[in-house]
Amino acid sequence: MSKPLLVVLTGAGISAESGLATFRGAGGLWEGHDVMEVASIEGWQRNPALVLSFYNSRRESAAAAQPNAGHLALVALEQDFEVRIITQNVDDLHERAGSSQVLHLHGKLNELRSVQNPHLITPYTQDIHLGDLASDGSQLRPNIVWFGEAVPLIEQAQLWVQQAAAFAVIGTSLQVYPAAGLLYAASHTIPKFLIDPNAVSSASVPNLQWIAEPATSGVEKMAEVLRNIMDIA
Repeated sequence: MSKPLLVVLTGAGISAESGLATFRGAGGLWEGHDVMEVASIEGWQRNPALVLSFYNSRRESAAAAQPNAGHLALVALEQDFEVRIITQNVDDLHERAGSSQVLHLHGKLNELRSVQNPHLITPYTQDIHLGDLASDGSQLRPNIVWFGEAVPLIEQAQLWVQQAAAFAVIGTSLQVYPAAGLLYAASHTIPKFLIDPNAVSSASVPNLQWIAEPATSGVEKMAEVLRNIMDIA
């Protein structure tokens, strides 16, 4: 018998518990930089050297971080559910924890791509600088979806959410679109969970339960409730 499909949207809050910095709630600063200077297409066009330096540093921080109890609790849910994770995070903590299905809406820190061809992607192996070129001869850049760019995987994410038997949102402010709209794409009839210690705007969402805790403890509480709802011993 197939397992019920649990789709989970994760944001910066779950990675913050592993020590990775977020820009929400920090006055618009991200590790000392204005967010739009280092995470927008306009920032890249103005000062690509700064952006490359910033992401070189972020890769180092992400590589040193370890999955936390929230990541591991999502892996444990695969015993009873088909768990598909849609993440706004660009680190690989979900994969390193052991999650088997992860869709990165905003790209991956451990990948680089050609400025000219978004499909020409290579693994990150060392810091990149101005003058480092892709195989097509164009400048390498992080394979990150910045503010001002399209989100190519949003349609796949919407399809997952529409198919879900249960849906959870963990550690995201629901302020960045189109990802924030996924909560409203889920069926009205399925159970939904919002795991975040801070109140998040989620008006008019039926069957939504707010667990006002961080992911490290909140995912375990959700798992208990969800197994009861789904009548899983």
